[in-house]
Amino acid sequence: MGLYKQLKNLNRNKESLVQLQRERMIQWRSETNIIRIEHPTNLISARRLGYKVKPGFILARIRFPRGGKQRPTVNKGRRSRNFGQRLVLKKSYQAVAEQRVANMFPNLEVLNSYKVGKDGLHYWFEVILVDPAHPVIKADPHMKWISSKKHTGRVYRGLTSAGRKSRGLLNKGKGAEKLRPSLGAHLRTGK
Repeated sequence: MGLYKQLKNLNRNKESLVQLQRERMIQWRSETNIIRIEHPTNLISARRLGYKVKPGFILARIRFPRGGKQRPTVNKGRRSRNFGQRLVLKKSYQAVAEQRVANMFPNLEVLNSYKVGKDGLHYWFEVILVDPAHPVIKADPHMKWISSKKHTGRVYRGLTSAGRKSRGLLNKGKGAEKLRPSLGAHLRTGK
């Protein structure tokens, strides 16, 4: 049995995984918000999203506070009962976490990210970063696209998978026209 098959079987065994995750989160809570790490916590997710074990690839884990998705309570004035639940955010927690990591490492480009844990107060994401100026990345025919000028600041323009989700770009082809919010819809309806 290969390595990935063993890792998938390990992920299916929930009892051992829950205990391991608890021990990890106890350690992660004592760390700083953004920390550079040597190895991915979830190798399958990291490889699926483009991580390679070669120079020029860097991993960072971010602890991101949960909450803030409910409207603040209005002290005066009559509001409906469900008013506090209708705050729709444009960006997900993951997209904002990627941007914070990109601010911490300004010379690197964010390739992708994935969630590694959550508790009552925090989410933890691991962000895959690439150094576009590294000679190994420039020489790799599959990764030299990230060195071009049009991929600078890709996390701020919604070009990672978390940013594409919020832009409605996960579906392509026929039938996907109605899934994306049109730019002039709010002008036509007057809302």
